[in-house]
Amino acid sequence: MVETANLSLPLLAAGQAQKHVTVNEALTRLDSLFMLAVESRAVMSPPAGAAEGDRYIVPAGASGDWAGRDGDIAVFVNGGWDFVTPRTGWRAFVADEGLDAVFAWGVWSVPAAAAGGAQMSVLQFDHAIAPGGAQDTAGLIPAGAIVMGVTARVIGAIGGVTGWSLGVAGAPTRYGAGLPTALNAAAAAGCGGPLAYPQATPLRLTPEGGDFAGGQLRIAIHHLTLTVPDAV
Repeated sequence: MVETANLSLPLLAAGQAQKHVTVNEALTRLDSLFMLAVESRAVMSPPAGAAEGDRYIVPAGASGDWAGRDGDIAVFVNGGWDFVTPRTGWRAFVADEGLDAVFAWGVWSVPAAAAGGAQMSVLQFDHAIAPGGAQDTAGLIPAGAIVMGVTARVIGAIGGVTGWSLGVAGAPTRYGAGLPTALNAAAAAGCGGPLAYPQATPLRLTPEGGDFAGGQLRIAIHHLTLTVPDAV
Protein backbone atom coordinates (compact mmCIF):
# COMPACT_ATOMS: atom_id res chain seq x y z
CA MET A 1 0.00 0.00 0.00
CA VAL A 2 1.32 3.45 -0.93
CA GLU A 3 1.65 5.82 2.05
CA THR A 4 2.38 9.51 2.52
CA ALA A 5 5.97 10.47 3.27
CA ASN A 6 5.63 12.08 6.70
CA LEU A 7 2.70 10.58 8.60
CA SER A 8 2.53 7.27 6.69
CA LEU A 9 -1.14 7.78 5.89
CA PRO A 10 -2.44 5.07 3.55
CA LEU A 11 -3.47 6.31 0.10
CA LEU A 12 -6.35 5.04 -1.96
CA ALA A 13 -5.47 3.02 -5.05
CA ALA A 14 -7.29 3.27 -8.36
CA GLY A 15 -10.26 0.89 -8.41
CA GLN A 16 -9.66 -0.16 -4.81
CA ALA A 17 -12.39 -2.11 -3.02
CA GLN A 18 -13.34 -1.37 0.59
CA LYS A 19 -12.14 2.23 0.25
CA HIS A 20 -13.66 3.19 3.58
CA VAL A 21 -11.17 0.94 5.41
CA THR A 22 -8.22 2.86 4.01
CA VAL A 23 -9.85 6.24 4.64
CA ASN A 24 -10.75 5.32 8.23
CA GLU A 25 -7.20 4.11 8.90
CA ALA A 26 -5.81 7.42 7.67
CA LEU A 27 -8.29 9.42 9.77
CA THR A 28 -7.44 7.37 12.86
CA ARG A 29 -3.74 8.08 12.42
CA LEU A 30 -4.39 11.78 11.91
CA ASP A 31 -6.54 11.81 15.04
CA SER A 32 -3.66 10.21 16.97
CA LEU A 33 -0.86 12.47 15.76
CA PHE A 34 -2.38 15.92 15.16
CA MET A 35 -1.88 18.18 18.23
CA LEU A 36 0.10 15.32 19.74
CA ALA A 37 -0.17 14.88 23.52
CA VAL A 38 0.96 11.76 25.37
CA GLU A 39 0.22 10.52 28.87
CA SER A 40 3.85 9.81 29.76
CA ARG A 41 7.29 8.93 28.42
CA ALA A 42 8.31 7.02 31.56
CA VAL A 43 5.79 4.15 31.81
CA MET A 44 7.76 0.94 31.26
CA SER A 45 4.95 -1.44 30.26
CA PRO A 46 1.51 -1.13 28.62
CA PRO A 47 -0.88 0.20 31.29
CA ALA A 48 -3.89 -1.90 32.19
CA GLY A 49 -7.20 -0.20 31.49
CA ALA A 50 -5.89 2.16 28.82
CA ALA A 51 -8.65 4.18 27.17
CA GLU A 52 -9.26 4.33 23.43
CA GLY A 53 -6.92 6.91 21.92
CA ASP A 54 -4.45 7.03 24.84
CA ARG A 55 -0.91 7.70 23.66
CA TYR A 56 2.48 7.08 25.27
CA ILE A 57 6.09 7.58 24.25
CA VAL A 58 7.71 4.18 24.73
CA PRO A 59 10.84 4.50 26.94
CA ALA A 60 14.01 2.51 26.33
CA GLY A 61 13.79 -1.02 27.69
CA ALA A 62 9.99 -1.19 27.86
CA SER A 63 8.40 -4.61 28.25
CA GLY A 64 5.34 -6.55 27.11
CA ASP A 65 3.68 -5.39 23.90
CA TRP A 66 6.00 -2.36 23.94
CA ALA A 67 9.24 -4.36 23.89
CA GLY A 68 11.54 -3.28 21.07
CA ARG A 69 9.54 -0.12 20.31
CA ASP A 70 11.89 2.34 22.06
CA GLY A 71 11.02 5.94 21.19
CA ASP A 72 7.89 5.06 19.22
CA ILE A 73 4.49 6.54 19.98
CA ALA A 74 2.17 3.81 21.27
CA VAL A 75 -1.51 4.46 20.54
CA PHE A 76 -4.28 2.38 22.11
CA VAL A 77 -6.81 1.83 19.33
CA ASN A 78 -9.46 -0.83 18.75
CA GLY A 79 -8.45 -2.67 21.91
CA GLY A 80 -4.75 -2.99 21.04
CA TRP A 81 -1.55 -1.03 20.59
CA ASP A 82 -0.55 0.60 17.32
CA PHE A 83 2.89 2.18 16.94
CA VAL A 84 4.10 5.22 15.05
CA THR A 85 7.79 5.93 14.53
CA PRO A 86 8.41 9.67 14.98
CA ARG A 87 10.41 11.84 12.63
CA THR A 88 12.94 14.53 13.52
CA GLY A 89 11.25 17.67 14.79
CA TRP A 90 8.04 16.11 16.08
CA ARG A 91 6.78 17.61 19.35
CA ALA A 92 4.55 16.08 21.98
CA PHE A 93 3.06 17.50 25.16
CA VAL A 94 3.88 15.07 28.01
CA ALA A 95 0.95 15.25 30.43
CA ASP A 96 2.58 13.82 33.57
CA GLU A 97 5.49 16.28 33.25
CA GLY A 98 3.52 19.28 32.02
CA LEU A 99 6.02 20.10 29.27
CA ASP A 100 6.85 19.57 25.61
CA ALA A 101 9.30 16.94 24.37
CA VAL A 102 11.00 17.05 20.98
CA PHE A 103 12.24 14.12 18.89
CA ALA A 104 15.72 14.71 17.45
CA TRP A 105 18.86 12.63 16.89
CA GLY A 106 16.84 9.49 17.57
CA VAL A 107 15.63 10.40 21.08
CA TRP A 108 12.89 12.36 22.82
CA SER A 109 14.17 15.15 25.02
CA VAL A 110 13.00 18.34 26.68
CA PRO A 111 14.62 21.49 25.27
CA ALA A 112 16.80 23.25 27.80
CA ALA A 113 15.69 26.64 29.05
CA ALA A 114 17.04 29.46 26.92
CA ALA A 115 19.05 30.78 29.85
CA GLY A 116 21.19 28.81 32.24
CA GLY A 117 21.75 25.66 30.16
CA ALA A 118 19.62 23.55 32.52
CA GLN A 119 16.20 21.98 32.45
CA MET A 120 13.72 21.05 35.14
CA SER A 121 11.97 17.76 34.61
CA VAL A 122 9.58 15.47 36.46
CA LEU A 123 10.16 11.75 36.02
CA GLN A 124 7.02 9.83 37.02
CA PHE A 125 6.59 6.08 37.33
CA ASP A 126 4.44 3.52 39.17
CA HIS A 127 5.85 1.06 41.71
CA ALA A 128 4.01 -2.08 42.83
CA ILE A 129 5.03 -2.76 46.45
CA ALA A 130 6.17 -6.34 46.95
CA PRO A 131 5.26 -8.07 50.23
CA GLY A 132 8.13 -8.00 52.72
CA GLY A 133 10.73 -5.52 53.84
CA ALA A 134 12.69 -2.66 52.31
CA GLN A 135 12.81 -2.61 48.50
CA ASP A 136 14.24 -0.55 45.66
CA THR A 137 12.23 0.87 42.79
CA ALA A 138 12.76 -0.13 39.17
CA GLY A 139 12.40 3.54 38.23
CA LEU A 140 15.72 5.33 38.65
CA ILE A 141 16.94 8.81 39.44
CA PRO A 142 18.68 9.71 36.14
CA ALA A 143 22.47 9.80 36.12
CA GLY A 144 23.72 13.36 36.53
CA ALA A 145 20.42 14.63 37.92
CA ILE A 146 20.22 17.19 40.70
CA VAL A 147 17.17 16.11 42.66
CA MET A 148 15.11 18.89 44.19
CA GLY A 149 12.59 16.56 45.80
CA VAL A 150 10.50 13.42 45.45
CA THR A 151 6.72 13.18 45.82
CA ALA A 152 4.35 10.23 45.69
CA ARG A 153 0.70 9.24 45.70
CA VAL A 154 -0.78 6.00 47.00
CA ILE A 155 -2.69 4.48 44.07
CA GLY A 156 -3.21 1.11 45.76
CA ALA A 157 -3.73 1.03 49.54
CA ILE A 158 -0.56 -0.08 51.36
CA GLY A 159 -1.14 -2.93 53.79
CA GLY A 160 0.75 -4.45 56.71
CA VAL A 161 2.41 -1.26 57.96
CA THR A 162 1.61 1.89 59.90
CA GLY A 163 3.69 4.01 57.56
CA TRP A 164 6.72 3.96 55.30
CA SER A 165 9.76 5.99 54.45
CA LEU A 166 11.25 7.04 51.14
CA GLY A 167 14.91 7.59 50.36
CA VAL A 168 17.89 5.86 48.80
CA ALA A 169 20.36 3.22 49.97
CA GLY A 170 22.34 4.69 52.85
CA ALA A 171 19.73 7.39 53.49
CA PRO A 172 16.36 5.62 53.68
CA THR A 173 14.44 8.63 55.06
CA ARG A 174 15.98 11.31 52.84
CA TYR A 175 12.65 12.06 51.13
CA GLY A 176 10.30 11.43 54.02
CA ALA A 177 9.27 9.18 56.92
CA GLY A 178 5.91 8.34 58.47
CA LEU A 179 4.32 8.57 55.03
CA PRO A 180 0.63 7.65 54.55
CA THR A 181 -0.82 4.30 53.47
CA ALA A 182 -4.43 5.10 52.52
CA LEU A 183 -5.65 4.99 48.93
CA ASN A 184 -5.08 8.28 47.08
CA ALA A 185 -3.08 9.79 49.96
CA ALA A 186 -0.41 12.24 48.80
CA ALA A 187 3.12 11.99 50.14
CA ALA A 188 4.67 15.41 49.67
CA ALA A 189 8.07 14.19 50.74
CA GLY A 190 9.76 17.57 50.50
CA CYS A 191 13.09 18.64 49.15
CA GLY A 192 15.75 16.76 51.10
CA GLY A 193 18.27 18.49 48.86
CA PRO A 194 19.10 19.62 46.26
CA LEU A 195 21.41 16.68 45.86
CA ALA A 196 23.34 15.47 42.80
CA TYR A 197 23.39 11.83 41.76
CA PRO A 198 26.35 11.01 39.48
CA GLN A 199 24.95 7.55 38.69
CA ALA A 200 21.44 6.28 37.99
CA THR A 201 20.02 5.46 41.43
CA PRO A 202 16.90 3.64 42.59
CA LEU A 203 14.70 4.96 45.36
CA ARG A 204 14.27 2.81 48.46
CA LEU A 205 10.97 2.16 50.27
CA THR A 206 11.22 1.05 53.90
CA PRO A 207 8.24 -0.26 55.90
CA GLU A 208 7.40 1.13 59.34
CA GLY A 209 5.53 -0.85 62.00
CA GLY A 210 5.63 -4.18 60.18
CA ASP A 211 6.32 -5.63 56.74
CA PHE A 212 4.67 -4.54 53.53
CA ALA A 213 1.66 -6.65 52.54
CA GLY A 214 1.25 -4.98 49.13
CA GLY A 215 0.12 -1.70 47.62
CA GLN A 216 1.08 0.60 44.79
CA LEU A 217 2.66 4.04 44.51
CA ARG A 218 2.96 6.66 41.81
CA ILE A 219 6.29 8.40 42.34
CA ALA A 220 7.54 11.68 40.84
CA ILE A 221 11.22 12.67 40.89
CA HIS A 222 11.63 16.43 40.50
CA HIS A 223 15.10 17.07 39.15
CA LEU A 224 17.36 19.52 37.40
CA THR A 225 19.65 18.34 34.58
CA LEU A 226 22.56 20.40 33.29
CA THR A 227 22.95 20.53 29.52
CA VAL A 228 25.93 21.15 27.29
CA PRO A 229 26.03 24.13 24.90
CA ASP A 230 24.73 23.73 21.37
CA ALA A 231 27.17 22.64 18.69
CA VAL A 232 28.43 25.21 16.21
